[in-house]
Amino acid sequence: MNYYFSKTLNEDFESVIDKVTEELKKEGFGILTEIDVKETLKKKLDVDFKKYRILGACNPPYAHKALEAEDKIGTMLPCNVIVQQIDDNNVEVAAINPIASMQAVENEELNEVAQEIKSKLEEIVDRL
Repeated sequence: MNYYFSKTLNEDFESVIDKVTEELKKEGFGILTEIDVKETLKKKLDVDFKKYRILGACNPPYAHKALEAEDKIGTMLPCNVIVQQIDDNNVEVAAINPIASMQAVENEELNEVAQEIKSKLEEIVDRL
């Protein structure tokens, strides 16, 4: 089982960030955190790295359901979506597969929530 879903787009990096954010909103997700890995690595280690952002996406009703089902599941939230520059013309978007990330947790109610989130994230990536 893959631990992520991905799609490569022939578009501008910032345009892809905007498009991903908009598609996430359509499915009830907001961005709680945004980590600019390129900037962070330059600042902390003085190394050059490709454009790479981690978007911490959260769908509040599903997050609530997951936390009600399993109170330690917050260690696996939010759902991360990455956007990275592959080359001059291509940008990849990858989203976590919550089924893969939560398979160690034996909780049927949580599995149902993970399946619903998986479907939403797959749809978002497919629509890009």
